[in-house]
Amino acid sequence: MIAHELLSDQSILIVTPEGPLKKSDFKNLAKVVDSYLEREDRLNGLMIYTESFPGWSNFAGFISHMRFVNNHHRSIVKIAAVTDSGFLSILPRIADHFLKAEIKHFNYSDKDEALSWLTM
Repeated sequence: MIAHELLSDQSILIVTPEGPLKKSDFKNLAKVVDSYLEREDRLNGLMIYTESFPGWSNFAGFISHMRFVNNHHRSIVKIAAVTDSGFLSILPRIADHFLKAEIKHFNYSDKDEALSWLTM
């Protein structure tokens, strides 16, 4: 499951993975993001907030994740990976080659700093 909080006034979406990611998680998240993007041109920020990356429940979950990223990355200005996960901490260096958004890693304990960076 992916818990989420949309800070509409700041145009920031905070997502918190809670267990292995499934196809349905990204379908549900896409509904929230697409609905927001119908009213607004973009999201100023996306925060991925998780102490450790839970992985995917199966290959369908992985493919759905990649589709979600492909369909939405052009509408997101900044992405903050707020985690102590080694896998997600390298996200900015890898994703920078593929995504339009500016991406930065923060330690899990630095959520407030990440939120501040997303609002700049």
